[in-house]
Amino acid sequence: MISIDAEHKAKLMHDLQVVIEDAQEVLRMTADQVGDSAVGVRARVGERLAEATRDLKHLQDAAVLRAKAAGHATDEFVHENPWKSIGIAAGIGLVVGLLVGRR
Repeated sequence: MISIDAEHKAKLMHDLQVVIEDAQEVLRMTADQVGDSAVGVRARVGERLAEATRDLKHLQDAAVLRAKAAGHATDEFVHENPWKSIGIAAGIGLVVGLLVGRR
């Protein structure tokens, strides 16, 4: 399975923070003037936003792969152990029923 480590999460958060800071800088600059420096900042914002979007897409793809793998593993377990699966489901239902009944 694919794991997303803390380093990738930290890099993504840093990239998103940089995009936000650049967007704020663009807003400040374009409030007063529109010149060459504003065009450069807009280009940086566009590049960093594209990079952050790619990183988010990668994280989304990894999450989908993990969810599919978990679904396949669950499906295999249920097919290989139908009575055990029924018992587990009944136990979970009992616990949920007890918790709901307490309210």
